[in-house]
Amino acid sequence: MLDKICLSLLIIGGLNWGSIGLFQFDLVAWIFGGQDALLSRIVYTLVALAGVWCISLLFRDHTEAGDSNDFDMPMTSGSH
Repeated sequence: MLDKICLSLLIIGGLNWGSIGLFQFDLVAWIFGGQDALLSRIVYTLVALAGVWCISLLFRDHTEAGDSNDFDMPMTSGSH
């Protein structure tokens, strides 16, 4: 569950950075009252913490997350 929350926050952060890069428009700052507003700073901090957490996704065993690998499945007599 924490992984999904962190990935959602990173998507929000990525979209915000995209809007800054493309349109010079900080969506988070606009919604929460400027870059110096407390709520904006909280969102920026949560996105940064989510990024740190998601670094761990690079080093995890993929089977731990319940991912299945098609190569591990036995082949039946009718499949190639």
